[in-house]
Formats: sequence, structure tokens, C-alpha cells
Amino acid sequence: MPAARAAAPESPAYWDDACKHLARRDRVLKKLIPQFGDARLASRGDAFTTLARSIVGQQISVKAAQSVWNRFAATVGGPSHRLAPKAVLGIETPSLREAGLSARKCEYLQDLAQHFADGRAQPARWGDMDDEAIITELVAIRGIGRWTAEMFLIFHLLRPDVLPLDDLGLLKGISLNYFSGEPVSRAEARDVAEAWAPYRSVATWYIWRSLDPLPVEY
Repeated sequence: MPAARAAAPESPAYWDDACKHLARRDRVLKKLIPQFGDARLASRGDAFTTLARSIVGQQISVKAAQSVWNRFAATVGGPSHRLAPKAVLGIETPSLREAGLSARKCEYLQDLAQHFADGRAQPARWGDMDDEAIITELVAIRGIGRWTAEMFLIFHLLRPDVLPLDDLGLLKGISLNYFSGEPVSRAEARDVAEAWAPYRSVATWYIWRSLDPLPVEY
């Protein structure tokens, strides 16, 4: 039986309109956007797996995170792009530790899986909720803070107007592109981003690309 394939990434329908808007409103983005051709934000569409990956990747390099994720997914079983919460709950902590996870991350992943398994996390409702309401629901899960919740809004739900002011990459990109490399406060970053609304997620994505041309996927 062939292995299950990951679903093709889904891109937001608003992307082209957002790029036109940003190019009109912001001189830096007017120059940045054409440099990346047809590359754009993409979601693979599984809420639990997206959040689990974000927990696995906390405070370690991208390369290390991918290695641990591969071992974790192999331990859990099933396609690595769509893990089942109940399958995670069925794995004993020592087996999760052997995949390279810290004791704390094991606890976080088990709590996340429990939220999905018992219905406290209901992704079907999130499409009708505003950004802040979703963030409030997500940060109630152990191991998920505001930054992780904002990444989920951008990369999974494809929300167009998220501004992750706790993201060091965004602050660095604004510093280099707008302030000649001088340190930037969150307030200054918010001021720059006023011109980006209602497409601050898209602008953030291009600012990230100015630092690293390879698109990020979660």
C-alpha cells in the first residue's frame, strides 16, 4: 500500500490583492515583493500537526527540529503531515523521550493531544472566530504562547492581518529595511506596520523573506 502523501499546500486567495495594496502603500515592499516572484505563504491544513510541530521546534534550530520531528512522527505512526491526537496519547513518555523530546515538551505534546481528543480544541469553530479569540483559546494549552498562536494564525489559518511583534525576525527585518540597522522597539515596528493593514501577515512574510529567501512552512 503506498504511503499517504501530504496535501498540496493551500495559498490564500487574497495574496495578489495584498501585494498590490502593499506596493502602493510602502516603498520598501514595493521593491521587495517583485524579488520573490510567485513564492507565497502556504498552509498544509492540519491544525494539530501544525501546533505539535511548533512545540517540537521551540528553542532549537530548524535542522534539529526537523530531525526530532521525524523521530517523533515515526514513534507515533501514521503520516507525518497529519498525526492523530489519540495516537500521541497512546505513546508512553519514555518512548517520546527516546525520540529526542525533553520532558517538558512531552508534557506539552500530551496536553495538546488531550485538548484535541476531548474536544476542548475545536478547529472547526476557528474559521468563525476573530484572531484574538483564537489566540485566547490556544494559549490556554500548555506550551503555546502568543507567538506560537500568531504563527498558527498566519501559517495554518492564513489570516491576512496578523502582526507578530514578539517575532525577532520581523523586528530585525524592520530594523534593516527601515532604520538602517538601528535597533527597533515594538512601538516603532507597530508604527511602520500601520501602512500594511489590512495585510500585515503578507507584509511580515516579505520582511522575513528579505532575511531568508527560502519560504517558511509550518
